[in-house]
Amino acid sequence: MATKSPEAEVAVPPKSKKMLVIVAVLLVLGVALAGGWLYLSKQQAAALDEDEEEEVSAVAEPSGPPTYLPLDNMVVNLADPGGERVAQIGITLEISSALELEKVKAYLPTIRSDVLLLVSQRTADELLSREGKEKLAEDVQAAASRHFKTPAVKGKKNAKDAGNGNPVRGVLFSSFIVQ
Repeated sequence: MATKSPEAEVAVPPKSKKMLVIVAVLLVLGVALAGGWLYLSKQQAAALDEDEEEEVSAVAEPSGPPTYLPLDNMVVNLADPGGERVAQIGITLEISSALELEKVKAYLPTIRSDVLLLVSQRTADELLSREGKEKLAEDVQAAASRHFKTPAVKGKKNAKDAGNGNPVRGVLFSSFIVQ
């Protein structure tokens, strides 16, 4: 009678080895397919974003002259230490068309309030520089436009003017005094 050696008991049957290899191959294949699908879906999303940006840039400016809506002059305390500095600012909103003027006038009290809040957060040094004035104009336009913009799409640049339903084209300063 032959005795079994301890090595023979540990050996894995050939059928079990084949099964293990098949499972490993299927697992690697599944991971590769998932990675490929993820890569391709991201590439497709990036291509769609580029197409949307091209469409946004292709939107034509509204034809015809703009309409201007002057706001009353505002006197605002500035955020300087001591609170002794004030700014008197006259702002005129550039509206895309005369048809949109009434739409903007409906929101004029909130727009004016937003402008007052924006200016009161600035210091005299910020407002005296050209960059500070340009930044304020951008912030005022964003604040005035928030009532009219369609919901923003993540990763998509906001269209200018009619592309996003925004009648506010620009912000112009008619007077700017800092004391």
